[in-house]
Amino acid sequence: MSELIYKEESYKIIGICMEVHRILGHGFSEAIYQDALEVCFRQEKIPYSRNKPYFVKFKNEILPHHYLANFVVMDKIILEVKCVAQLTDEHISQTINFLKISECRLGLLINFARGSLQHQRLIY
Repeated sequence: MSELIYKEESYKIIGICMEVHRILGHGFSEAIYQDALEVCFRQEKIPYSRNKPYFVKFKNEILPHHYLANFVVMDKIILEVKCVAQLTDEHISQTINFLKISECRLGLLINFARGSLQHQRLIY
């Protein structure tokens, strides 16, 4: 059986997301959960970037539009925050695209909109 990539780091991040969900509950906007996550990351001294831009290259040219990753945690994990009724293939594809252009290997897709926190690990 293969070992989970960034096992301890991802457990720490998911644990923080669970704490935010436990304290705030569901029903807020994505921005509120992102603000709360940022507080937790600072308090736990976890390095992160918020709304980090990633540019897409096509035929050796940088396209004018770019992606903004909600968080890049520890310079190696993409954290995408959602507040939707259900995570969809579109959300998964978006996170995988972030992994492709960021060269990060692990994406965590988190949904705060439900009674219990939903999360998915995505590997690229």
